[in-house]
Amino acid sequence: MWGEPARGAERLDDTDQRLIAALRRDGRAAVSDLAVQLGLSRATVRARIERLVARGEISGFTVMTRADVSAAPVRGMMMLNIDGRATEKVIARLLGLPPVQAVHTTNGQWDLIAEIGARSLEELDETILSIRRLEGVGRTETNLQLSCRNPRPRLPRCWVSCASPRWCPRASRCRRNPR
Repeated sequence: MWGEPARGAERLDDTDQRLIAALRRDGRAAVSDLAVQLGLSRATVRARIERLVARGEISGFTVMTRADVSAAPVRGMMMLNIDGRATEKVIARLLGLPPVQAVHTTNGQWDLIAEIGARSLEELDETILSIRRLEGVGRTETNLQLSCRNPRPRLPRCWVSCASPRWCPRASRCRRNPR
């Protein structure tokens, strides 16, 4: 049913949700600061964080960099229509291209959306041409990202591909989708 947790998953209570929201704002916040902010003891906050990590609700902590210091400052979203039943093969090939940072399956007009990060417009153009040449790729449309108004941490690449772990180079070590 919509809005309910998956079978076997526990619901997050209000305190867990507030804790996760605080960590999203500042993943480096001290446990003592989080405790004051949430009106809880340090031991309770620490125990909740450990439980959320153990259950997979918090899958990791990361560092966000400014887009202008990124190794791939030219960014784009490429929407793709896939011919026939080639989706799995196209996803595998896309994830093998270094400039492709994530691939999303979608509904509606487009079958896939690929997030691309390149060092230059020339590299982005080469990547777009390479993708258009892939067997099974039909119509495409690419949009450049001009700015990011609300940056969020990116998932490690292996987690993006965990929907199909056989493509994942780290699948044997992946906590999210163990074999």
